[in-house]
This record gives sequence, C-alpha cells and structure tokens, in this order.
Amino acid sequence: MRTLSAILLSLIVIFSGTQSSEAQTIELLAGNTLNGAVNGTLLGGATMALQNDSDFRPLQVGLGLGTLYGLGMGAYDITSGNGNQVLVSGLFNNGNNTSIIVLLDTFYGAAAGAVIGTSIMLIADRPIVEGLQYGASAGAWAGFGVGLIDAFGFAERNTPATSAMYSPSNAADGLVGIQLNNKTSIGLISPSIVHTFRSSGTSLSSEISPSVEVLNLSFNF
Repeated sequence: MRTLSAILLSLIVIFSGTQSSEAQTIELLAGNTLNGAVNGTLLGGATMALQNDSDFRPLQVGLGLGTLYGLGMGAYDITSGNGNQVLVSGLFNNGNNTSIIVLLDTFYGAAAGAVIGTSIMLIADRPIVEGLQYGASAGAWAGFGVGLIDAFGFAERNTPATSAMYSPSNAADGLVGIQLNNKTSIGLISPSIVHTFRSSGTSLSSEISPSVEVLNLSFNF
C-alpha cells in the first residue's frame, strides 16, 4: 500500500514538472487574451462615447479586435520569454504579461481624461457629464497609445531565471497579474485542478475537481 502511494506521488511530481512550461505558456496566452478583450471593449465604449451614439457596433468590433490583439501579445510574450513566465516593468506599473501594462495605462488615461474634462467644463460652466464623457473617452485612447509606447519602448522584461524580483514564491497566481512592488502582487482569475487522494483499507482512490480563484494577494515581509 505504501509502495503504491509512493509510486503515484512520484508520477504526479514528474508529470507536474514536465507540464510546468506548457502551463506557463497557456497562462501567458490566456492572460494576454483576457486583457486584450477587456482593452478592446473599453476602447469600443470610448468610441461610442466620442461619437455620442448608442449603436453597440463599436463594442463588438472592439471586443473582436481586442481578442486578436491579446492573442498577438500572448504570442509575443511566449516568444520573447521562451515559454517562461515574465515580469514586465513599465513606467507606471509592473505585470506578468505585456498586455496588462497597456490595459492599466488605458485606465490611467481614462481617469486623467475624466479629471481634465470635468475641470474644463467647470471653468466653462458647461454640464459636467459632457466633460466626463468626452474626457474619459479621449483619455482612454491617449492612454492606450501611451501604453503601447510604454510596453514596447520603455518596459523591461525579465524571467524568473534572470530576475529575483519575480518568482512563484513572491508573486500571486492569476491570468492577470499586477506587481505593485517587490513585496506585493495581485493575481486575478487563477484556474486550477485539485487532486484529492483517499485511502480506505487496501484501496486508494483519487478525485479531480476544477476550481477558480478570483483574487489572489501576495505579501512578502
């Protein structure tokens, strides 16, 4: 019985080791695709707001193009990191893939545009809603442009083998990862498979069940 259990555990360890690179590749591709879809949808909504139109066609186009863009980003990260997990350090934030840098810069641009648009409307004594609508929308597109320049012009890319800043021990798991600093990170949407072994008498049974963690936080002291 003990011998059988030891053999099974050894096989699991070996299988996990051989699949680690493939898992990281899938995580990079999935994370970038998710970020791209969100970014495309956000820019589609910004286009609707700039056109002041209720037609949802820009959202559909944004989602489709954003998904393809995310797939391209995933392929770029896989190629540049040789299939390994990467840490991308941008001007304003860090993340575990390239697309998160662009996505966060898009959000920052939208927020900055909303503040500037609101301020202008207050000075001009115009409706604040218009300032929020047009300012946030223009800011989102500006932030997207800055994000692309940031990601491909200024960002530094490191792998766990070349950077001590990022390793499984101090980075939160997730398809979307944000490295706040060297000690704190956030991971969003982390799918996993849970293996449960049960022993009763002379029989050994196993149960496999999928699980998804929505939010992971990692703090290192």
